[in-house]
Amino acid sequence: MADRKALSQPMNDRSPIGGMPPSNDGGSSPPIGETATVETSMVETSMVETSMGAAAKGGTAKGETAKSATAKSSTANSDIANIDAAKADITPRSLQAASGLSRLEARMLLEAALDKPRSWLLAHDTDLLPDAAVQAFTAAAARRLAGEPMAYILGWREFMGHRFRVTPDVLIPRPDTELLVETAIAEVAATLSSDRVSVLDLGTGSGAIAVSVALACPHAQVVAVDESAAALAVARDNGAALGATVEWLAGSWFEPLAADRRFDVIVSNPPYIAADDPHLEAGDLRFEPAGALTDHACGMADLTQIVAGAVRRLNPGGALWVEHGWTQAEAVRALFIQNGFSRVESRRDLAGIERISGGYL
Repeated sequence: MADRKALSQPMNDRSPIGGMPPSNDGGSSPPIGETATVETSMVETSMVETSMGAAAKGGTAKGETAKSATAKSSTANSDIANIDAAKADITPRSLQAASGLSRLEARMLLEAALDKPRSWLLAHDTDLLPDAAVQAFTAAAARRLAGEPMAYILGWREFMGHRFRVTPDVLIPRPDTELLVETAIAEVAATLSSDRVSVLDLGTGSGAIAVSVALACPHAQVVAVDESAAALAVARDNGAALGATVEWLAGSWFEPLAADRRFDVIVSNPPYIAADDPHLEAGDLRFEPAGALTDHACGMADLTQIVAGAVRRLNPGGALWVEHGWTQAEAVRALFIQNGFSRVESRRDLAGIERISGGYL
């Protein structure tokens, strides 16, 4: 039996970028996403509005229509083309200034094109750039101006202080999901057991949740499941690169587990956008795998399956925590109660949104 210490809600000192309720101007923000931001570097954590106003996990920035965003993209692409045609005398400073991107985005793409750190760019911002670097930068800038997420262009995203490789096969890790990870870590610490504490991550994607828990709790036995072979390959790579010990299983939800296998903690960030939600066709969501975003139904189908299935997969006293959309907390709590969970609650991210819900058997 997994007895537990008194568990308080974990602190989260990261920037609040969870999905927001309807805005005062009558607009509606993304159901599960961030406000308009760009990915941050490992040494810079401030969030910056993107020049395109593309919101990570859906929607355009307040006050900017898709038409105006397209116009900006066309103008910026023209500037990039002009620079590419006149490659002589191009410096880091001039190339970034003419890119049409925010300063942070332009700098990050140029760092990647040159394979140089920010300190080098600052010291050499008037040096002439080689043609290969100019070509690499302009190609990357064109992708960003077309709306492709920075994480896919760069090939990585920072999460819980670690750099995770990401590809279009996996959902881009969001800072609001760090609340789920911190809660899982607190649950592991609160579990009083003579055996090794066991943790299951359902729908692992890039492996960001499972790897982060494994790194923070090296004594825990962490298992991660995903039905996508491509996503699981990315997750395995991340686990190996970061030195995390995780057991990776291919299959849908609880399907690949042995019939008698039980866990002390189960966590999941499943697809929870309804199939008809217009945000799926906007912003960064257009580029992310649909199977990681929507259950192709009402948004509650996978959550319902996970909560019901966890009853047979948790040790007595075990905990289940799931991430969900900002309008779904009440319905998810009802699912937990209907399936016999106790001490059911929802927890808010720093934006004040009920981001995760959980309970205990």
